[in-house]
Amino acid sequence: MVTAIVFVKADVARIHEVAEKIAALDGVSEVYSITGEFDLLAMVRVRRHDELNDVIPGRLNKIPGVRETETHMAFRTYSRHDLDAAFSLGLPDSD
Repeated sequence: MVTAIVFVKADVARIHEVAEKIAALDGVSEVYSITGEFDLLAMVRVRRHDELNDVIPGRLNKIPGVRETETHMAFRTYSRHDLDAAFSLGLPDSD
């Protein structure tokens, strides 16, 4: 799995609309409204590196209202959710 973190600047009046359109794209797992220099953060997860081209410049950047993007690649995922799933044996939780 390849993960890219995409920061998005959007037209102020269209932030909600842009976020919904980005979230609907195949390959986008989450979209967050954020503070700071950018308006949105999109998590893109695809199987192969070359699929990023289809998702980010191919579709995400072409959404009306997207003014600018900045993409960062993830090397490794450190997530409690992922670790729990990896070590789960399917046994019920014991309290």
